[in-house]
Amino acid sequence: MKKTILFLTAVALAGALPAGVDHWTAQQIKEHSQALSGKMQNGSASEVLANWGNHSLMIVRRTATGQAEFHEKQADIIIVRSGAGTMLLGGSVEGGKTTAPGEIRGSGIQGGEKQMLHVGDVVHVPPKTPHQVLLEPGETIDYFAIKVDAQ
Repeated sequence: MKKTILFLTAVALAGALPAGVDHWTAQQIKEHSQALSGKMQNGSASEVLANWGNHSLMIVRRTATGQAEFHEKQADIIIVRSGAGTMLLGGSVEGGKTTAPGEIRGSGIQGGEKQMLHVGDVVHVPPKTPHQVLLEPGETIDYFAIKVDAQ
């Protein structure tokens, strides 16, 4: 009986990840991405896949230009999965309103530098840096957004 319990415990643990480890397969990411299409509002849908305290992982789908964003204490790491667009970085947020503590959103950015976004690109946006994803009509972009709290 003890050998059976030990065997069953070992089998159960063989597929378990260590505490704090998360893993999404390509198929799981594909399923989450497909589900976002049904949640689109104003040309954007996102889902937080995980929150680990000082950093989190989001999956984002955009079919239209997004709002300008400014994060007082968070950096964004953007990893483009599919599609293309442009990211406007720097400058100042136009029509900015506080939407959450340390978060400002606005209608656009005055000034700033444009960076083209393509599949596989990675962009690090430090805290206190206005940024906005711009899309031309008909463009779609899917990306991961890793949000990291600044120290």
